[in-house]
Amino acid sequence: MRGFFPSATCRSRPRSGSSSARTLLVGLTLLSLAPGAYAGDVDLHGFVQGDYASRVTGLRPPGGSDFILGEERLQLTLTGAVAGGRSGFSAKTDFIHDSILDRSDMEVREAYIDFTAGPLEARVGRQIVTWGTGDLLFVNDVFPKDWAALFTGRPLEYLKVGTDALKLDWYLADFGFEAIASPTFEADRLPDGDRFFVQDPFSGATNRTTREPRPNLDNAELAIKVSRAVIGWECALYADRGFYRSPAPEPDTTGGSMRVVVRFPRRGVYGASVQRAGLGGVINLEGGYYDSRNDPEGNDPFVPNSQVLYLAGYKRQMGPSVMLGLQYYGERIRQYDQYRSTLPSGAPEQDRHRSLVTSRATWLSDYQTWKLSFFGYWSPTDEDFYLIPEVWHSLADGVWAAVGGNIFGGSGETTFFGQFDRNDNAYAAIRYEF
Repeated sequence: MRGFFPSATCRSRPRSGSSSARTLLVGLTLLSLAPGAYAGDVDLHGFVQGDYASRVTGLRPPGGSDFILGEERLQLTLTGAVAGGRSGFSAKTDFIHDSILDRSDMEVREAYIDFTAGPLEARVGRQIVTWGTGDLLFVNDVFPKDWAALFTGRPLEYLKVGTDALKLDWYLADFGFEAIASPTFEADRLPDGDRFFVQDPFSGATNRTTREPRPNLDNAELAIKVSRAVIGWECALYADRGFYRSPAPEPDTTGGSMRVVVRFPRRGVYGASVQRAGLGGVINLEGGYYDSRNDPEGNDPFVPNSQVLYLAGYKRQMGPSVMLGLQYYGERIRQYDQYRSTLPSGAPEQDRHRSLVTSRATWLSDYQTWKLSFFGYWSPTDEDFYLIPEVWHSLADGVWAAVGGNIFGGSGETTFFGQFDRNDNAYAAIRYEF
């Protein structure tokens, strides 16, 4: 397992939302239009957006082009609440035209109903959940992500993917309890070989089968978070019973031909985080243990080994216009000797310990009409990097544009960032909000 990023060995999932989420969206829309359905406010807003990215290396994957992203997107968000705020709803839907494939699609990003009864709050439906304290580093945030969106310069909000779930929040004295139950599995969305150069150890296999966890009670995912403020620290404990969201491909040579079965092994996550103001800024610490439930002894080379992960971060406002942030992240493979002894011949060997350093710098003009930002990853163990510079400008009220780049590099193609070295790209986006 290559850290907080997935190994890019299978295609990304379709972007369409689930049929249940679409049904809920239609129901909420009809509800909002029904006379007297809500005694409170109902609001419709959204945006129109164009996103475009082109590879600048002069290289193209087989059958591909210089362009790795070209789309126009309409997002509509419908929200409502009853008088008194005891219940409400939100439905956020994107209508997308892929200009590269000349294909249209729809994605339900969120569609949920909220209920409140005293100290208990409930949210039912498709929703985006974020846990943990990291800045583009994830230890206890176990929820699905869209890495292809990040690598092509889509706005950062598109890194997160919705989950069909029941979320309960309960507040008791100084404690906060949050429980999330999801009946269906949602995998990470990964760069695919049609638009990206990706590392594929089984590139010769054309027969591939993906086996995602079936939607039944035994495979339902459950995540719990307990939080409390302790002597100025925001403290949280996390536990999750679910699955790895990045694929674990396994070759099958029975019958004389190469066949690859892509699985998503079971995983348990147990962790903690703390955060507080200090040293003139904000300090955050986080740690987690990934329990590989399908291979606790580490004897299966095609299932990720258990890991210990941790990060430390610090961010500080430097004057009225500049924000700086630094993070250090590490992961350590358990049962490393077993991992090495079962590694297939010719497969690249991971280090026992992998580390990453990140930096973020943001500058805002006096009236916040211009923003210059930079985010960078560098791994001293893998000797690779990923850089994201961006310039953002507000053209008018509700209208903005951004240009930037995704720059990868490394000492070889067997490390995570190094394998994307041929995918350096420049991107542009423009949005009109209404």
